[in-house]
Amino acid sequence: MLQTTLCYLDVNDQTLLLHRIKKKNDVNRDKWIGIGGKFEHGESPEECILREFREETGLVLEQWAYRGIVTFVSEDWCEYMHLFTATAFSGQMRECDEGTLEWVEWDRIVDLPIWEGDKVFLRLLRERETFFSLKLVYEGERLARAVLDGQTILV
Repeated sequence: MLQTTLCYLDVNDQTLLLHRIKKKNDVNRDKWIGIGGKFEHGESPEECILREFREETGLVLEQWAYRGIVTFVSEDWCEYMHLFTATAFSGQMRECDEGTLEWVEWDRIVDLPIWEGDKVFLRLLRERETFFSLKLVYEGERLARAVLDGQTILV
């Protein structure tokens, strides 16, 4: 089971996104996503997100919160994504080798090319303060079902 992290750094009603345009054979090619990546051996979710954020942006997260876990299921893969938000950072942003980093207003994110399931957890990040567990079931690139805290919310 693949274990990953993803973080949305929220400053002045904008969040830092990565437009994935630089890597070949990238499942997220041309999509806009938060910052994160795969666990290294022995890492906790917090250690992984801090490392990945620093590696991809040059920034050090100063204030962050572990907000939820998203289970992705499709015919081809399963993944646990540990979801974070952050509100403070230090350091200088640098170029990312996976895509272009850009500050985007929260209200504009859903108009960008993002995964259907991302719209679900982005809404939850904006509306809920409590930790959540979300399962997203894909058929190809189509979101077939979403289950929030054990209850189906989308078919």
